[in-house]
Amino acid sequence: MINDVLREAEGKMKKSAESLRQHLGTIRTGRASPALVEHLPVEAYGSSMPLNQLAGISVPEARLIVIQPYDASTMKAIEKAIQNSELGINPSNDGRVIRLAIPQLTEERRRDLNKLVRSSVEESKVALRNVRREALDDLRQLEHEKLISEDEQRRAQDKLQEMTDRYTRDLDHIGAAKEAEVMEV
Repeated sequence: MINDVLREAEGKMKKSAESLRQHLGTIRTGRASPALVEHLPVEAYGSSMPLNQLAGISVPEARLIVIQPYDASTMKAIEKAIQNSELGINPSNDGRVIRLAIPQLTEERRRDLNKLVRSSVEESKVALRNVRREALDDLRQLEHEKLISEDEQRRAQDKLQEMTDRYTRDLDHIGAAKEAEVMEV
């Protein structure tokens, strides 16, 4: 029972860390990356679809993303989605492919992006604390129902706290790596 609670908590914490990693991948740095646009929602064929299902995305140069739609009729919708996104990049369309030139980031924009990174890391830490709280409630409930002893509950709480601390450090490392990447010129 205790192991089930701890295993479930660890699974949720792992998902939280992975979610942060994916979210930070979408934050623009000085380099071009397909992750910037691949999950961008595009209104096509009567529904919203991620860009990577509508087009091939490649990075031929360090500051250029090339998007080649599988169907030429989706070109305008893809362009519109890019313009409406928070990327701040104007697409150039030559009729066959869309090119996104990634401009050099200003110092002020880098600081703004770092604030965004820090707030995302903090949101993930809040999610970790919520997972910990739920697991603690489950452990207390097990002890209240006399399914586990008070000592077992205390040991399980200690393990849960160690796990939370470990994932908090992981989130800090992920955030610090992204901040360094953003500040890199």
